[in-house]
Amino acid sequence: MAQKKRYHIKRDDIVMVIAGKEKGKSGKVLKIFPKKDRAVVEKVNFIKRHTRPGAHSRQGGIVEKENPIQVSNLMVVCGKCTDPTRLGRRVLEDGKRVRYCKKCDEIIE
Repeated sequence: MAQKKRYHIKRDDIVMVIAGKEKGKSGKVLKIFPKKDRAVVEKVNFIKRHTRPGAHSRQGGIVEKENPIQVSNLMVVCGKCTDPTRLGRRVLEDGKRVRYCKKCDEIIE
């Protein structure tokens, strides 16, 4: 039985791109693809698709949309210190597991 992959990012996290042509841009994670190790980030890594008119769309043309980006090229931005940071995991007294910022020790959820 294959073990489920765990990532340092989750949906709706604010992340910054740390490598590649989109380096320095940040946005919200819209979707994660665990089998491909990729994530779609809002307003980052746009591609152009040429579409033909058809039953779905009356008008053809060039459509811009976000393309998935490698998860290893993303880093979570802390809400308190507003920098991209590494995350740690800890268990609270009530047994709940949380992620925290390793720079400012703030809980990220």
